Amino acid sequence: MALEKYRAKRDFTESPEPAGDTRHTSPGGRTPRFFCVQKHLASHLHYDFRLEHDGVLLSWAVPKGPSLDPATKRLAMHVEDHPIEYGEFEGVIPSGYGAGIVMLWDRGTWTPEVDDVAAALKKGDLKFTLDGYKLKGSWVLVRTKGNRWGGSGGDRSWLLIKHRDEWAGEVDIAEFAPLSVKSGGDFADILAQDNPAIWQSHRPAEGGEAGAMFAKIIARALEMRGAAAPDALPAEARRTKKRATAPKKTRGGSAKQAATKKAAVATAKSRTRVKEPSAPRKAAPARTARRRAGVR
Repeated sequence: MALEKYRAKRDFTESPEPAGDTRHTSPGGRTPRFFCVQKHLASHLHYDFRLEHDGVLLSWAVPKGPSLDPATKRLAMHVEDHPIEYGEFEGVIPSGYGAGIVMLWDRGTWTPEVDDVAAALKKGDLKFTLDGYKLKGSWVLVRTKGNRWGGSGGDRSWLLIKHRDEWAGEVDIAEFAPLSVKSGGDFADILAQDNPAIWQSHRPAEGGEAGAMFAKIIARALEMRGAAAPDALPAEARRTKKRATAPKKTRGGSAKQAATKKAAVATAKSRTRVKEPSAPRKAAPARTARRRAGVR
């Protein structure tokens, strides 16, 4: 029941995302359980914050990502539950719902600071402690509007806030630690991996709105690395890039060709140059020759 919305939005014959067919039992009370944050480059960049509870991953989309600064309250939109297996997913969603690149940005365990998680969610005030690679210490999720857990509209709006402790600070953790905790790479690296969950084997649609959106996503991901592949860029961008990187031409060809030709000519001249003979010695006068021979 908990994953009906998740499955209804996806075509698992096209998407490499896990279907969540395996049933899971999560710990209760204040026992630590799994959490993760996935950096998702889709129609816009956002961070998916996920907490394991009752056999699924409760999920919130955080547009600007978590902040370590307690004074910064980050909007977190409650979305459909995801399967536990999704917590290890990293790769490319080729088309359809959520089309884009998913990076496993952080993972670890979370421990409730309350005895009854379900009651805290219903109240709209969930306090917990994170122990991840990047996110640690005490946090809280607070619902901003409505009074129903799992509702729609205003009920979906929450705030993710860091509590003041030794793990709080002003550092921008998203900028300071931007790479994957699973592969150690960035979005471009994820695209380039030889893995069933990436672009090479799950190519995006060639046309239509989905194809255009995914082409834009790929171009942006590669540009983040600073080595955009020409085939991933729009036609106009490819022409601009080609004009910008093309060598300047001379009357005899490109500048590089002209320089090579000049060097070759100079080498040929040096190899074929004939050494000029030195001037012949003048013949010695007869008197000098007789003196050297001992003749007076």
